[in-house]
Amino acid sequence: MSQFANMTEGLRFRIVLGPGIALGPGKADLLQAIDETASLTAAAARFSMSYKRGWTLVQELNAAFAEPLVETEKGGSGGGGGARLTPFGRLVLDRYRRMEADAGAAISTGIADLRRHLRKKRAAPAPKIARKARPAAK
Repeated sequence: MSQFANMTEGLRFRIVLGPGIALGPGKADLLQAIDETASLTAAAARFSMSYKRGWTLVQELNAAFAEPLVETEKGGSGGGGGARLTPFGRLVLDRYRRMEADAGAAISTGIADLRRHLRKKRAAPAPKIARKARPAAK
């Protein structure tokens, strides 16, 4: 998954639920990765994100909604705690993914039409082959 919007073709679906409260592909992907790995550290690493950044996003989501989306547990003296989506977190993620799919389907014809009007990519020029120097004529 690319973290750069202009590297991903198609729709980048982001909803703003209120002032300063947004849910988009980055947070949804982080929630999904937490669900798959049961680890905030591993989930954040999938996106070359620091643990601190991942933790900040989880805190933002948990603070924004009426119920927490993610629960974490502290590890012992050697660390190793875990993270998991709550049932409400699963509901929010599933709803977001359905909305994302519905929006993508709604605009697919328009995207195909716009792509037909893009400039054709030029083929890269063939590499020049160095020729051996010919001996000078006498």
